[in-house]
Amino acid sequence: MPSMGPDTSRRALLSAIAITPAIAATSSAISPWQADLDILHRRFDNQPVKLVRSREGREMSLFRYQNAHSFFPDPRKPFYDQRDFLYFAGITAQLGLSAHLLDVGFPDDWCARHIGLRVANALAYANATGFGHDSPRMLRLARVLTPYWKWNPAKLRDRRQPSSWGFEPEEVTALLGAMLRQVRHVTGHLPDRDMLLREDGCE
Repeated sequence: MPSMGPDTSRRALLSAIAITPAIAATSSAISPWQADLDILHRRFDNQPVKLVRSREGREMSLFRYQNAHSFFPDPRKPFYDQRDFLYFAGITAQLGLSAHLLDVGFPDDWCARHIGLRVANALAYANATGFGHDSPRMLRLARVLTPYWKWNPAKLRDRRQPSSWGFEPEEVTALLGAMLRQVRHVTGHLPDRDMLLREDGCE
């Protein structure tokens, strides 16, 4: 599939798969991203999925975007250690990316079964469906956070702490803010003032 700029008409592509529920059962429309999705399905050994946009998916997408901000980690809070911080960073990233995936028509149960807590996989599927956020540092951070449960302090009691690959809290929050700005941009969700402050790193 030819490469397109971030503003490529993602919305035009979405209109191609925005079919009504009554037609969805009989439609043979193919997703404009099908070739890229097929590559990822093979790479991750996932069951193929049909993208169908819906009002329910749109509402869930908005909820995930808003919820991502409630988990946004604050490096200035003294009770955070690295494990807590990266655990919350992983939750934030996964919620933000799932907001995009739900918006373009991924079923939530498919995401739960085939992506789960793997931030790197969610980012790969997002970029394959028009997310347009392939920052090398964000890709690297996504691998650090995959799966994000590994940073849960309760899970680390009897395990050696994974490597953070040198990521400092300030860079992590900057990367998460940029990612959420992209979610806002591609979905058109309207943030409140606190969300804008978090995304811009000015809170």
